[in-house]
Amino acid sequence: MKVLVTGICILVVVSSFAQKQVNPIIKDYGSVYEIPYADEKIDPTLDYKIVVEVVRAIEKPEDVNWALNNVARLLNLHAMAGVPKEKLHVVLAIHGGAAFTVMNNEEYHRKYGVDNPNLALFKAFDQAGVRILVCGQSLIAREINKDKMAPEVKIAPSMLTTLTTYQLKGYAQLIF
Repeated sequence: MKVLVTGICILVVVSSFAQKQVNPIIKDYGSVYEIPYADEKIDPTLDYKIVVEVVRAIEKPEDVNWALNNVARLLNLHAMAGVPKEKLHVVLAIHGGAAFTVMNNEEYHRKYGVDNPNLALFKAFDQAGVRILVCGQSLIAREINKDKMAPEVKIAPSMLTTLTTYQLKGYAQLIF
């Protein structure tokens, strides 16, 4: 009986610490936990201008790119804190090994033998107002066909010029 009571007590204590993950903007990706006891709060009155350098290559072709999922977390965290969609301006500057994520399903499948798991995330980003840019230099260097990309992705001359342009427009830079 003592073991049963002890087990129930442990279960109650552990479950009181369990929190549910939420996805307020990007529904199927970038789940986050609310931290109501945080000392530093996100200010929902600010106009968030963020350019994200997405460079991290895929680890497993069948998995969503970690960096792209982290962008979904960024959006969900700000939305969870009450930042309205109109005050969240996010631009992705995809380059390097991450450039392979922008291939359409046919090309991705040809290269990796699996469907591109990032395509639904690109659609969700587009619906959330995220500007998705891929480095034209990376496309050429990696021999990625510009006509066989996800339709939500637009081509920039380079990641370097994308970052400098948006930084001069007042965007904060993150690197994933």
